[in-house]
Amino acid sequence: MEFTKVQLKTLIGNHIEREGGLQEVMEMMLNAMMKSERTAHLEGAEGNKANGYRYGKTYGQGRILELRIPRDRNGEFYPKVLALLRSQQAEIDQLVSALYGQGLTQRQIGRVFDDLYGRHYSPSTISRMIEWMREEVGEWLERPLLPQYPVVFIDAIQVNVRRDTVQKEAFYVVLGVTPQRKREVLGIVHFPTESATGWELVLAGLKKRGLGQIGLLVADGLTGIEEAVSRVYSGTPVQWCVTHIKRGLLARVRSRDKEELAEDLRRVFRTDDPGDSPEAGWERWQAMCCRWQDRYRAFGKLASEQRYRNGFTYLGFDYRIRSMIYTTNWIERLNRKFRGVLKNRSSMPDEESVRVLLGHVAMDQPAYARRLPKMHHEKRLFRDSSVPDPEQMNES
Repeated sequence: MEFTKVQLKTLIGNHIEREGGLQEVMEMMLNAMMKSERTAHLEGAEGNKANGYRYGKTYGQGRILELRIPRDRNGEFYPKVLALLRSQQAEIDQLVSALYGQGLTQRQIGRVFDDLYGRHYSPSTISRMIEWMREEVGEWLERPLLPQYPVVFIDAIQVNVRRDTVQKEAFYVVLGVTPQRKREVLGIVHFPTESATGWELVLAGLKKRGLGQIGLLVADGLTGIEEAVSRVYSGTPVQWCVTHIKRGLLARVRSRDKEELAEDLRRVFRTDDPGDSPEAGWERWQAMCCRWQDRYRAFGKLASEQRYRNGFTYLGFDYRIRSMIYTTNWIERLNRKFRGVLKNRSSMPDEESVRVLLGHVAMDQPAYARRLPKMHHEKRLFRDSSVPDPEQMNES
């Protein structure tokens, strides 16, 4: 029986009005188109013929379409319509991932798709569509590392995670500078709380992935961090973040004294004197603490607390790179970007979803592709000076 175009239009229209009818019509149309493609492909093909079907799935109208994909005996046939569908789906998946990485929740992405395409994508559908991103980020976070990183920065970010209740949990972030003077995130690891023991486990994980030597490690003044680093990377010098040291001291004095103390701290932690040294910095620290103990007795104890020597490790390196290695500013800046994509989410469902989101953001940092200036001056950390420095290139 043959139908006119008007009759077919009426039949299809009536079928679409049924619940799930549009999905069924799309499946029938795609199956028919693929079968016709195979018929055309086999015309004049000697020794080849139809060989049944295989079942496959794709997305359409925000739903999963179940298809019967035609096969041929020689395995040469692949439906063009299916390739177009999958190419379109790959672009949609990338769009979903980009929106997710910019901070939109799955429900917000669903509303965007509703506005763009005139159809609703449920949070569960959006979740399936970003599954490829989960795999990509997971592989990247476990990738093999270089055997040596001249400088490594570490810091933890607190994120609300929903279990029985919603509580903040720690995600340990490691940022490295490569021998080619580029930055890259080396790891994002979850432990519920930040501790020196946690950092020891994180560093041990980096070692298993191939990182054998760290030239300098920069961290905040977490108690026990030096010992943890020493147990995994013996002999690696540690630099305490000077910003954290300053904040700690400023919190010890009255508001009226903060400006004066801040000026003293600027003189203690200076960076521009080529002849400066860790010992000279330590002497300035002791002199400052002795001056302030007349007003605040606690400063007297700080003058002899040996742990604060780690605040002056940076003075043992070339003065032109000291401002880049004496704080955790770079990793703090990255953590601010992490918080930016998390701000629309009151909490995350589990730790893995946090790692995927933060990993996706970490992978997409255009600035990390550029070489850092001035680092080449420090020959102990960056032995390969064959790669030209951006400033040198501009001068030439």
